[in-house]
Amino acid sequence: STELYWGQSEASNMQAKIALLGVLGTSQAFYLPGVAPVEYSDGARVDLKVNKLTSVKTQLPYDYYTLPFCKPVSVVQSVENLGEILAGDLIENSPYDLRMGDNQNCKLLCKQELKQADKDQFRARIDDEYMVNMIVDNLPAATKYIRRSDGNDYMYMNGFPIGVQKNNKYYIYNHLKFLLKYHSSDDFEGHRIVGFEVEPHSIVQATQSDPAQPNGLKAVCQEGAEATLMELDSYPEVTFTYDVTWEYSDIRWVSRWDNYLKMTGDKIHWFAILNSLMIMLFLSGMIAVIILRTIHRDITKYNELASAEDAAEETGWKLVHGDVFRKPRHSKLLAVSVGSGVQIVCMSVVTLFLALLGVLSPVHRGALLQSCLLLFTFMGFFAGYVASRLYKTFHGADWKQMTLLTAFLYPGIFFGIFFILNLLIWGQRSSGAVPFTTMFAMLCLWFGVSVPLVCLGAFFGFRKANIELPVRTNQIPRQIPVQSWFMKPAFTIMVGGVLPFGAVFTELFFIMSSIWQHQFYYLFGFLALVLVILLITCAEIAMALTYFQLTAEDYNWWWRSFLSCASSGFYVFGYAILYFSSRLQIEKPVSTMLYFGYMLIMSILFFLLTGSIGLLSSFSFVWAIYSSIKID
Repeated sequence: STELYWGQSEASNMQAKIALLGVLGTSQAFYLPGVAPVEYSDGARVDLKVNKLTSVKTQLPYDYYTLPFCKPVSVVQSVENLGEILAGDLIENSPYDLRMGDNQNCKLLCKQELKQADKDQFRARIDDEYMVNMIVDNLPAATKYIRRSDGNDYMYMNGFPIGVQKNNKYYIYNHLKFLLKYHSSDDFEGHRIVGFEVEPHSIVQATQSDPAQPNGLKAVCQEGAEATLMELDSYPEVTFTYDVTWEYSDIRWVSRWDNYLKMTGDKIHWFAILNSLMIMLFLSGMIAVIILRTIHRDITKYNELASAEDAAEETGWKLVHGDVFRKPRHSKLLAVSVGSGVQIVCMSVVTLFLALLGVLSPVHRGALLQSCLLLFTFMGFFAGYVASRLYKTFHGADWKQMTLLTAFLYPGIFFGIFFILNLLIWGQRSSGAVPFTTMFAMLCLWFGVSVPLVCLGAFFGFRKANIELPVRTNQIPRQIPVQSWFMKPAFTIMVGGVLPFGAVFTELFFIMSSIWQHQFYYLFGFLALVLVILLITCAEIAMALTYFQLTAEDYNWWWRSFLSCASSGFYVFGYAILYFSSRLQIEKPVSTMLYFGYMLIMSILFFLLTGSIGLLSSFSFVWAIYSSIKID
């Protein structure tokens, strides 16, 4: 057959994408909060909406109607939330006329004249592998892909391509076959839509007059081996037609997303979880067997030495008791970094909790991004509180500057990167560009909500009494002995970040695939488990390295405990470079800057999250061991 359609003609190019579908997980059937099923009676109108055009190669979304597709009389945008706007979603109505239970064959949508500029635009979009995204009853259009190895095994891909390029010729998919599945039951009246599949075709249709049709024309579609393909350069106009087939399905409404969230790489995912657990158990064993036993022996020995004549010959971490809580250099920046890290930790924990409840499922378009932004704003209170408590422990006096830095430093870096990237997207006239009204709303959230909450948290933090330290700090700093090469800061910091990164790097692959390959991510149960493993791993590696550092009589542990875990952020960015070169086909400069700009934000977030856990756990650890010994 010379007919071109997505399920077969592009099968050979889909192997890499199919592997990435491991990001999708099977969801359990339950009613999601705020989402109720819609029942349609026979013959009732079913709205088909169009969303943005997306491309893995450019990462720049465009409005559906930037191409000369058929338009309704008036284009109406659906109400969007903040997350949808930030993601570049642009949901609009369409001229497709779907009626519940009414099958259609070769229904004429419209005829469009193709000017040279229109053809050039189609060619550019096909070269960049742009996909069309449609929505019926909140279900995205899916293309069924049958694997060659087994005819009964199939996968669903989100959306369908605009067209295809073959032998230096461009073909438009101008005939769409819609398969809509519905479910009926005695428990409710009418029918519920449980499936929406699209099969795109490229054909040349004939038209003939028909007074019974609204536009006076009807289309005649010839399919099969005799069908003429809609080659872009061969025709001055294009006819858009569609078929509608309604099919009863036993799938219940609560399970209708299972096809989109079907996972084939579950073994890989469980292996990743097992890998992370093994790292955590290894560290836990090291902490329990090596450190705890050693500390117990040390504390017993030191307490015996306190009353012995040879107390002057003591060695190890007790020797630095007069310097262990000495104020570090750049203490203000350290306090601000830890406070911002705690803000990110709190945001991540609450977001994952909401996701586990089903509130942030793919059904709620844009909900995940919007929730992260709002929660980051509201968690500013904890950032101000933790930063002020830590800064007060350092006996810092410039509390006003510290509070302002907490409110503006890292959020300012994030907003600055975002603003520059948005200008680049706006220059490409992409729908992914955030409007200035939305940008103003984000600034209002920052200045009107986040900044006051940071100040409020700092106020409560400074009002509380100082954290009582178990030992006094000497006025004259103790000289630090010459350290072995493996105890030098650069080595321990870079080694410390390996294990936290190793605990999450496989999950990171799934997350990045969902972001940059435009797939759904619904493995929040796995992600919550990985976050717990990450937090425990960071705490344990920081305590272990801090103990070895103090044993070597080096008391400059404040910054090193932070950076030894935070260095995993550098590994995340390094992995982003590897992923870019091996998995993506991005070539355009703006798209490249977009990718690395957003991955830089992700790496900084990871840097602060892991670093704050490392420092706070080390501080608790150091406070505990020096509280257990007698100091003369």
